[in-house]
This record gives sequence, structure tokens and C-alpha cells, in this order.
Amino acid sequence: MSPDFLIALTLISNFMLVATSRVNKAIQIVVVQGVLLGLIPLAMGLGKYFHILLVVLAALVVKGWLIPFLLRRAIREVHIQREVDPYIGYTVSLMLCALGTGLSLILAHMLPLKAGTPVVLLVPAALATLFTGFLVLVSRRKALTQVVGYLVLENGIYLFGLLLVEEMPLLVETGILLDLFVGVFVMGIVINHIRNAFDSTDTRHLAELKD
Repeated sequence: MSPDFLIALTLISNFMLVATSRVNKAIQIVVVQGVLLGLIPLAMGLGKYFHILLVVLAALVVKGWLIPFLLRRAIREVHIQREVDPYIGYTVSLMLCALGTGLSLILAHMLPLKAGTPVVLLVPAALATLFTGFLVLVSRRKALTQVVGYLVLENGIYLFGLLLVEEMPLLVETGILLDLFVGVFVMGIVINHIRNAFDSTDTRHLAELKD
């Protein structure tokens, strides 16, 4: 399977993510995106390296199972089904996502990449995924949906890392996954404290904590 095909599916998942209001569906999209990212190194022909196989396995387990499991558990705890009133509407979010993807394609051709980069869509997809994660992070009110945005933001960083995956030591890749896990763990604690204090996970209530 072509790596560009998998990356194109990743870009499609970005649009699906910003268009959905259901938190559970957003988590499902992140699961699919995590699996796609885990398979891309194999599609690039890097399965011959043992440390990359370990990175692929770690990405599939952490991104495709562990973190979504924790998020679904959080949904059951806080009883959230939909992102009802986002800061930026879903139609505008789709338009911004399309704009960000287009600008990413333009910017990717302007960057000084090393000669012989094998995957055409890797850099623009990384930029577009970073932008999509940031868009979800700043445009949604629910803390749980913001965690999803953080995950997508990290997926963009992961895509950038694939440019140097042959030279990048295993410690760096596992460090990225560890940072991701710790970030989600911390956000889970924040969500729990917001719910206990305000009986809601709407981050607008944090403004009430000022002096």
C-alpha cells in the first residue's frame, strides 16, 4: 500500500474531525488516524529496521488502543456526548481546515527538504495535521475535546519525525510517545478537577478561578 494513500486518508480524517460534534466519534477518528500513522513507516519500506518496528508497535498500541481507552473511560465519567457550543462553528472549522491544508501544500514546496524525500505528501500532511490539532484545541469548549485536539497536534509532530525516522534513535521516538501519554494523563486530571468543581467540563468556567 502506498504511503501517500495512507497520508491522504490521514488528511481526510482531519476534515472529519473538525466536522463532527460527537465526542465519541471524534475519539474514533483519532483511533483511525493513530493506526494510519502507525502503518505509514511500514508502507515507506522501513520495516527492515528493528527499532522502527518497535516504534510502529508502540504507536499502534498507545495511539490506537491505550489513549482512546482512557478517553472513553473519561466520557463515561463526565457523561459528555456532544460539543454543543464551540467557539468556532463546524462550517467555519471546515473552511479553516481546508485553508490550512491548502497553505500547508504551498508551504511544503517552499521548505528546504533534503534531496530524495520519498513521500510527497508527508510534509504538507504534517503541517496540515498540526494546524488541525491546534484548530480543535482552541475552538472547542469541552476539555475532553481539547484533549483530542492535543492528540492530533502530536500526530502532526509524529509525521514530521518520519522524515528522519531512519536516523532518529529509538529513545527520541519513545520520548514522543511518553510525552503524549503524560500530556493526556495530566489533561485527565484537569478534566476531573473541573468536573468536581463546576459539575461540568466546559473550560469557560476556569475564568471563575480568578481573584
